[in-house]
Amino acid sequence: MSSDKDILYVRREKDGAVTLYVDEDWAAERGVDPSQLVKVEIPRELYANGTVQQLREFAASYLESLNDTGSPSS
Repeated sequence: MSSDKDILYVRREKDGAVTLYVDEDWAAERGVDPSQLVKVEIPRELYANGTVQQLREFAASYLESLNDTGSPSS
């Protein structure tokens, strides 16, 4: 198992904002449907030392890369 990545669960809001969650249970406690979450691997260095804004930007770039690959959306 690789230990150089950490996981965040991400949801793109209708206004384009990115919301980060540490796990699906935490998101569910806040009223989020877990099926709306995308699992994002965050580099350990960024997870440990980055700002929340940097984490959001990384996650947003990841979500955009999924859209760019033509992944089907549900």
